[in-house]
Amino acid sequence: MVDRRRFLAGIAVPALSSLSPIASAVTRVWQPEELAEGAAAEGYLERIAGKVPLIKRSYRPPNFETPLDYYKNIITPNDAFFVRYHLSGVPDVNVKTWRVKVGGDAAQHPAEYDFAALKRDFPVVEMVAVCQCSGNRRGMFAPHVQGVEWGVGAMGNARWKGVRLRDVLAKSGVAKDAIEVGFNGADGPALPVTPDFVKSLPIDRALDENTLIAFEMNGKPLPRWNGFPARLIVPGWTGTYWVKHLTDIDVRSKPLVNFWMNPAYRIPAGKFPQVARFPSQENAAGQPITDMVVNSLVTTIHDGLRVHRGQVVDVGGIAWDGGHGIRDVMVSVDSGQSWQKAQLGRDLGRFSFRPFSFKWHATQPGPTVVMVKATNNRGETQVPELIFNPAGYHHNVVSRIMVEVA
Repeated sequence: MVDRRRFLAGIAVPALSSLSPIASAVTRVWQPEELAEGAAAEGYLERIAGKVPLIKRSYRPPNFETPLDYYKNIITPNDAFFVRYHLSGVPDVNVKTWRVKVGGDAAQHPAEYDFAALKRDFPVVEMVAVCQCSGNRRGMFAPHVQGVEWGVGAMGNARWKGVRLRDVLAKSGVAKDAIEVGFNGADGPALPVTPDFVKSLPIDRALDENTLIAFEMNGKPLPRWNGFPARLIVPGWTGTYWVKHLTDIDVRSKPLVNFWMNPAYRIPAGKFPQVARFPSQENAAGQPITDMVVNSLVTTIHDGLRVHRGQVVDVGGIAWDGGHGIRDVMVSVDSGQSWQKAQLGRDLGRFSFRPFSFKWHATQPGPTVVMVKATNNRGETQVPELIFNPAGYHHNVVSRIMVEVA
């Protein structure tokens, strides 16, 4: 029997063989030195339909990360944007029959919208925001933790266009006892015993003016691998909440109870005291992962680089956080003994990547440790040592890059 969600989405779940790469570049690509040996060996470039060659982490479900070079631009191209799925049933949605349903015990007037109505009945807005997998950099954890062994490329920055979730919810009416809003998409498990990927947000975050239902990405329809025809956008929060191929919105008076809310996507209580709260999903042992911690990525140099004495080296890259905005990026070329400010580049908004650059005059011969750390407008800074947690979240250690000056 075909369930209602897949019928309304016009979904066709392709055979597993169709999820295999259409071509294999079998090309080695830069990966972090800290990445586990096995993950680095398996992480070669593969191409799937509609994408440039990306770093393969798994085929089923499809998980592919963006190579470093694409982060030299502040906006990540659609065809280079990372791919993240929890379930192997990646849908091929027919936009003509797709619907999104708004309901739940705390929705006063349940409703249903087709694609045209969604775009017609609500004001359309646009914003730039980073989408980052909660487990980005998990493969760099020591000791090793379970999960997709991501390097640095399970993220991207895009210009999203859509409608505010709060406008859609307002039309259905949100009861006073609403505490969460749940979301489901057209992707599904290959086997019935696998839990469907359903997530929720606290009501205040769902009603935030920046939370969107997006149908465009960088001026074009969402790619299939990134949520076509519509997905949830939760700027500042990690990608686990950015539900793709959205079909159901459930306004709830009780907390959502399922595998993907607990035990999955949790951090130990008190381990990261500055992150946003999700009170209805917290307990004594842990809390859901929510917003992104402040971080940076150097894109112009990497470990093992050799430069000439007297050469001017560009130490540049991107910085971001959970929406407070980047205050400054500091660079050290003497193993952290002294720090100098990098120049910040174009500001596309507090949820966007912020580029930075620093000109280093390499005057001292021998090995040099270049260090980079970002600080946000709340005063939070990248950490000097890894804050270990079993799920491999929030890796934001200060960058250390070994460069040889000859």
